Amino acid sequence: MQAELVGNRIIVWDIEEARSLFKEGFYGKPLGIPKPKNAEFNAPLVLDLIEGCYLLEKGKISITHSPSHRKMSLKSIREICKSEYLDFPEKYLVYKHLREAGLVVSPGIKFGCDFAVYEHGPGIDHAPYLIEVVKPSHDLTATRIILSGRLATTVRKQFILAVADVPRRKVEFIAFDWWRA
Repeated sequence: MQAELVGNRIIVWDIEEARSLFKEGFYGKPLGIPKPKNAEFNAPLVLDLIEGCYLLEKGKISITHSPSHRKMSLKSIREICKSEYLDFPEKYLVYKHLREAGLVVSPGIKFGCDFAVYEHGPGIDHAPYLIEVVKPSHDLTATRIILSGRLATTVRKQFILAVADVPRRKVEFIAFDWWRA
């Protein structure tokens, strides 16, 4: 499956390939369709860099660079990701861990976190989890946890910290439940 790096996004231009990739795991978003209900769309598929890196690593796509159309290596995509994402190695480790656990992972920027995670997929269920990725050495304040928890509660989702230990290739999750007395 062919994709093209355009700016800081990866685009699958072929509509049939875009549908197939979306259907396979709800990867990306069809261009101009904010909430697709199924894979019956007629638009290119836009992937973020983390998704593209994962799919390239899995051999599901190949990526060329616009405008030269030269094929890009996994190493070069990772370098671009490192320049675009703060703490990319940790975020990628968590993304990969969640995807390989069979979950659907999408960017969580609209929720003020790293990832929104679905059990089945957008249009099928709502994302029950909001994931914030942290390093094991990261200092968390009570204020940060409360802010994140309040936001998650407001949108009826569970706030989860993903502690990513890249050297050990290990991810631990800390889930927060909010109770009223």
